[in-house]
Amino acid sequence: MSRWAITNRRSPAPPIIILAVLSTFLFIHPSIAWRPWPRQNNKTELEFGSSKKYEGSSEFVKLRYHMGPVLTTNITVHIIWYGTWSGSQKRIIREFINSISDTTTRSPSVSGWWKTVQLYTDQTGSNISRTVQLGEEKNDRLLSHGKSLTRLSVQHVIKAAVTAKTKPLPISPKGGLYLLLTADDVYVQDFCQNVCGFHYFTFSSIVGYTLPYAWIGNSGKLCPGTCAYPFAVPDYIPGLKPVKSPNGNLGIDGMISVIGHELAELASNPLVNAWYAGQDPVFPVEIADLCEGIYGTGGGGSYTGQMMNDRDGATYNMYGIRRKYLVQWVWNHVVNYCTGPNALD
Repeated sequence: MSRWAITNRRSPAPPIIILAVLSTFLFIHPSIAWRPWPRQNNKTELEFGSSKKYEGSSEFVKLRYHMGPVLTTNITVHIIWYGTWSGSQKRIIREFINSISDTTTRSPSVSGWWKTVQLYTDQTGSNISRTVQLGEEKNDRLLSHGKSLTRLSVQHVIKAAVTAKTKPLPISPKGGLYLLLTADDVYVQDFCQNVCGFHYFTFSSIVGYTLPYAWIGNSGKLCPGTCAYPFAVPDYIPGLKPVKSPNGNLGIDGMISVIGHELAELASNPLVNAWYAGQDPVFPVEIADLCEGIYGTGGGGSYTGQMMNDRDGATYNMYGIRRKYLVQWVWNHVVNYCTGPNALD
């Protein structure tokens, strides 16, 4: 701890009828979404209270396995870059994904963070894969579906990427995950309100395949105080100062935690019928939702927990291959609380 200071801050496609019902709810409600900033008087705060030893622990959390598949085979992440992206922005994100399986990185590491995700199993007892690799990438610089996307048009963007005449993304229904990343001048339905990212699966009626996917937006220009917290802070918390982002780009550094959040939930609940709390699969509370806004020991409610400061003042909680990142913790169902590689107890 001598090199940094601790900071305290706040399977087969489902039946067509089921898909139709789920799709109806999906496009009416922001059912699978996430925002990194603390909510006032929210469910998380009411359930987690002021627990400081067991981050987010609660006897009210009833995470259950609903017999659906989890990603036990090697996971390959295919990226669609929608809009204009610089080389440096892409490198930060690529290196985060590559860090998930790199066990040579110093502790606390991104691969150590993924070990909690690996604890989740399917009905055969097989664990989520430890191998997460970067797959193929597709650039959509010309914004084929415009600068404003709906949840439905997100799936059409994915369809365009996997059916392109030149260099289409490979179809990998079993171990493939598809990330649609939108640039800082692109708006997606509900973005900057309650949504910074969401995941679901594509409908075979649209894409031709059932593929787990996630969308994450760059909030750097549109709403950093909402989706890049704690590198920017929301207006409703007067006097709270933002922390310095570890890679010098608050929009991209804010995206990293959302990407981690969605990857963890895609691996443990790819078809929305595996690991989640609650009785309604349309409104599941998943393994990362349970730890919203928790980045270190003591986190819970609106308190982020203890993080680390580098010599230049940047705030982070884990190491990647060549970079430092701030990534939200995830729920550990074995001990029934949120855990992360930078835990102090």
